[in-house]
Amino acid sequence: MPAVAREAVRDALAVLVPVACSGCGAPDRAVCTSCRAALSAVPRRIDRAGLVLWAGLEYAGAAASVLGAFKDGARTDAAAVLAPALRAAVTAALAEVAAGAPVEVCTIPSTPAARRARGYVPVEVLLRRCGIRAAPVLALARERADQAGLDAEARQRNAAGGLVARAAARPFGAPRRPLDDHRGGLDGRRFLLVDDIVTTGSTLAEAVRAIDAAGGETAAIAVLAETPRRFPRYAGSSRQTLRDIPAQGGYGGRTGVVDPPFRTG
Repeated sequence: MPAVAREAVRDALAVLVPVACSGCGAPDRAVCTSCRAALSAVPRRIDRAGLVLWAGLEYAGAAASVLGAFKDGARTDAAAVLAPALRAAVTAALAEVAAGAPVEVCTIPSTPAARRARGYVPVEVLLRRCGIRAAPVLALARERADQAGLDAEARQRNAAGGLVARAAARPFGAPRRPLDDHRGGLDGRRFLLVDDIVTTGSTLAEAVRAIDAAGGETAAIAVLAETPRRFPRYAGSSRQTLRDIPAQGGYGGRTGVVDPPFRTG
């Protein structure tokens, strides 16, 4: 559809269903032109918790506002403008995967409380926009605390042992396999691990461990956005969070990463 016609349709919809930009609050657009521009994907190769991964965006500015509204503000109308950045990260991550067995996509499972509160799983909504269906090979092994507000060390302790990998692919009607992490369940299978936001990387590291314990391989990792490091030298080692240093506010703090203002998982 031509751009002029597309804008005309949006104007008409804005009259029928008033809406405000989820990034800046401007009227009449789910995501305004200025915020859309800020969401242009610039895939970057980063490292967190000893892992190499690709991120489509930096969690800052308009991207942070739109992502927060999408993730915890029920603004699923922002999915269409966020999905291209995730697709770009996925494409960049897969470009580094060596030839071999097919690569399946898997995601970090949300907690039951997060599912109930949101009514949807953000990363799965974005993947569907990308035409990708994830294999449900990861499951929660136990209840865990909300990662938001924890320092790097606490996040690592909270995530440790929190996931289990299982062989999900089975013919309809076949006996159900136990949801455990016995080796052999994922033997020979390779995965692209996908999440929406990476902060310290503790949850992704736990997912990699669970897949490995089940005999699978994490071939690559892609996330929609990375939380920026303010003090990279100290990231991953500080015990303090932004809550400990309120005067710093904004992004960063002694952890060197942002504590997202929304629920993780």
